[in-house]
Amino acid sequence: MDVELINRQQRVPLDEESLVRAVRHVLEKEGVQSGSVSIAVVDDQEMRELNRQYLQHDWSTDVLSFTFAWDGAHLDGELILGADTGSRVAAGYHGAAADELAWYAVHGALHLVGYDDQEPNDRQCMRAAERSYLLDLGLTIPPMEEMDQRTPAPQLSSLEEPEPHLEC
Repeated sequence: MDVELINRQQRVPLDEESLVRAVRHVLEKEGVQSGSVSIAVVDDQEMRELNRQYLQHDWSTDVLSFTFAWDGAHLDGELILGADTGSRVAAGYHGAAADELAWYAVHGALHLVGYDDQEPNDRQCMRAAERSYLLDLGLTIPPMEEMDQRTPAPQLSSLEEPEPHLEC
């Protein structure tokens, strides 16, 4: 599994390797055997432009996920993480921007393999998976009830819509 990161922002210091490791960990645990995922870390301005272009939402958001190919074992996709949003949200909760961005990476990776968070039951399943993977990675995680309040719901866009995750 090839996971590459490009940092297209300057304001928020990154631990690029931990973001790559987080995405790779989720994908391996979810059974992805081959493929390629790119991660772009961007500022609010670029995130807003991308969110408007792909989802017709005129605001910045925390993470965008794009699935290009997914068959249960092979995945090609892209994650776009909002560094400014992560930094701002973390500061509001007295947390570390690095942990917030890692959460966005985990969340986006779960979207790539079919998790959804639009319906309450699906969101509960996704939050449980997020918590499990964040704990695996040794990261600080917010209480479950706080997770839904921290940021606007991350959005999924796809050329090939992944099948809903059915194991929860």
